[in-house]
Amino acid sequence: MRIQPDDLTGPEIAVLLQEHLNDMNAVSPPESKHALDLTTLKASDISFWTIWQQQQLAGCVALKQLNTRQGEIKSMRSATAFRGQGLGKLLLQHVITEAKNRGYQQLFLETGAMDYFAPARALYKDFGFEPCAPFASYKEDPNSVFMLLQL
Repeated sequence: MRIQPDDLTGPEIAVLLQEHLNDMNAVSPPESKHALDLTTLKASDISFWTIWQQQQLAGCVALKQLNTRQGEIKSMRSATAFRGQGLGKLLLQHVITEAKNRGYQQLFLETGAMDYFAPARALYKDFGFEPCAPFASYKEDPNSVFMLLQL
């Protein structure tokens, strides 16, 4: 497996991100959907990485800079064929290391409160993330869980 920066121009990533958006649309009400589309992920304050097994795209993760001391994890996703193989741990460790290297003191994320997101919440908890209040422009939402890792 190799993790590399990605410019979001390849057809494989477009398919994976559309799959991600489709799943979010299926499980989250519109007012509670915070997944970013391909165009939004190209913003200058977002860094994006993909993980590959040989020539197959296995997953992705993004890091959004909130300010010089804080970042937010966005668009962490394992491709369906690679679920249950520990990619989430690899991607999460990568983005935490990157946040530390940037000098961030806090790393935030928003995920769903529904059962569909239970494995993600468990993974984040295993890495030391704790529930927190809404951050940045998020508002209190019964369908969202906000989490924070002090770095």
